[in-house]
This record gives sequence, structure tokens and C-alpha cells, in this order.
Amino acid sequence: MERVFPRKGNEMDRFENILLVGCGNMAGAMLEGWLNGGIPAERFTIVDPRRAEAPQGVTLLQDLPGEGHFDAVMLGIKPQGLDDAAPAIAPLVGPRTALFSILAGVEFDSLAARFPDAGAIVRIMPNLAAAIGKSPIALDSRGLDESGRAAVTAMMAHLGTPEWLAEEALFDSVTALAGCGPAFVYRFIDALAAGGAALGLDEGQAQRLAVAMVEGAAQLAAASPLSPGDLADKVASPGGSTRAGMNVLDADAALTRLIAATMAASRDRNAEMAAEARQG
Repeated sequence: MERVFPRKGNEMDRFENILLVGCGNMAGAMLEGWLNGGIPAERFTIVDPRRAEAPQGVTLLQDLPGEGHFDAVMLGIKPQGLDDAAPAIAPLVGPRTALFSILAGVEFDSLAARFPDAGAIVRIMPNLAAAIGKSPIALDSRGLDESGRAAVTAMMAHLGTPEWLAEEALFDSVTALAGCGPAFVYRFIDALAAGGAALGLDEGQAQRLAVAMVEGAAQLAAASPLSPGDLADKVASPGGSTRAGMNVLDADAALTRLIAATMAASRDRNAEMAAEARQG
């Protein structure tokens, strides 16, 4: 894709009219984050036959509009549904429209083949924390000049921390870390709570303590100049109770190996979905 998405006013003026095709959990979290961040609801139109209502001021449609211009069209459908949906969406994605895709495993070439007239294509990998403005946002683009990238960065900053990737090949890895990662953290919190209950705590109390502890630890890690590994060693005094527990986690690099295997499985599945999209 050689065309460059045309310049238009200041950064946020680039995306005055945004169509969300599908607005499930992830796209819905992004919409919530944008609205909470102060982007006017009138800029958004949702097409989702499964939604009964939309936030106040957001236009909700059951079917794709037959015509109209949108500065950005975001694909919020399931990757497996792309081939069925693309022919109807493509007429709305012309040279003056940026295509936003949050579809895991669907590469630029696959998107360009289905939306050949798009002015630009932006791949986005957020997580559900976008709803509260706390998501890492991995980004890559085709067809955007520096002004266009700045406009995307400004829009995504409402959802958390935008990070432009050096190359598209990194999306599988960043999806495993930042996209799938929250589920792994929730499993860890659940395991901490279960461990507390096994030691005699009330289950509800153990869960509240686990959630509060992880929240505080994450905020401290974000604010500290020390790495998480250094913080762990700082908490674990030699011969103390924390060190006794960490000795179990550190034995034979058990935790590191488990997480590496977990993320590799997610990365590999993402690569499989990319292959399926190419074949589609």
C-alpha cells in the first residue's frame, strides 16, 4: 500500500466520524475508554445487531449503512467472520478512510486484499483495560504519514499507553503478552486467593486481599525506577518468609518456564490464525 492517508487539520480532527463494525467486549471497552476520555459520542456509529442499546449520543445501527463517509472504520468482529463480512464493509472503506483492525492474527496483507481501497490500515492490539484508560496499545500501520501516526497516537492515548512496533512480525508476541496477558494475571490472582483460602482465610476475604495486593504491587512497579525483578528481591529479605515462598517459585525456574510456555502457546495460536486468514 503506497498511498498516504491525506492530511486533515489537527491530530484529533483526523477522526471526526468513526464507524465501529461489531462492538463486543473489546471494541466496547475501547468505545467506553474513548467516551471517558472526552471524545464526543456523536463521532461514533456502531453497527452491531446483537446490541440493544448504545451509550447516549452514539448512533446504533443494526445493519451497515448503504452510504456515507467515515474517517475511520474499525473492525470489531471475530477474525473468523472476516471473510463473510468484508464484502459488505469494503465499499465504506475508501481512499479517505483509515481501516482500524483489532483482529488478532489478521495481517496487513490479508486486510489489504479485502479492503484494497483503504487510505491506510492500522493494526491495534489493546486489552480490556482500555475501558479505564489503562491498556497497553500495540500499533503498526500502512499508508500513514507522520501526521497520521500522531493522530492515531493521540486517539489511542485515551485508552492507555500507545506503543508503535518496529515490525508487524512482533504482533504475535505482543498479543501473547499485552493482549492475552490480563487473563493470565487473573488466573494468578485467582490462584493467590485459592492459596489464601487453603491457609484458612475466608474465600471472599482471600480474593479481596489478593486483588488489592496485586493492584498495589502493579502501581508500585509502574512508579518505581527499579525493575520488577529488583523489586521482588527488595521485598524478599534473606532468610525471611517472602524469600521462603520465592524459593519455591524460583526452583528450576518453575514460574519463568510456565509463563514462557503459556505465552508461546498464545503466540503460536495467533500465528495459526494469521495463516488461516491468508488462506481465506
